[in-house]
Amino acid sequence: MRTVGSCLMNRSPAANPSSSSPRRALGVAGEEMAAQALAAAGLTIIERNWRCTGLGLPGELDIIGEESAPDYTQGGRPATWRVIVEVRTRRGSSHGTALQSVDERKAARLRTLGAAYIAERGWNGPWRIDVVAIQMDASGRLIEVEHIRHAVTG
Repeated sequence: MRTVGSCLMNRSPAANPSSSSPRRALGVAGEEMAAQALAAAGLTIIERNWRCTGLGLPGELDIIGEESAPDYTQGGRPATWRVIVEVRTRRGSSHGTALQSVDERKAARLRTLGAAYIAERGWNGPWRIDVVAIQMDASGRLIEVEHIRHAVTG
């Protein structure tokens, strides 16, 4: 572990889905599906499960990738974007859909963690926060994988 600014970085391997709770196993499976969908869409995955235990707001960024895309703040010129991806996986919809689970509190946490990650890495290029929402039916069959670019702004 090391400290960057006010964020204590903690690197630990992703949980083994066979040795954890059913909820964590669902999350790990969702992250794998999301990584595959992102790679198929042209993103390069550069990190997974980045953790911060400082800021009074411990948390984890599920997937960090890179993508070449226009930067409209620079006249639309192509740029390499750092893409922070929150993966939300839901089985059934009795507690809302995967996408609905990214409320304002979660968005604020992602902005804070994203800024800490960007600062720690010394990234000077454009970055954004995307969401991959994975919706399954109550029995666990995949219904939809949706990638929302720029899902969290501000």
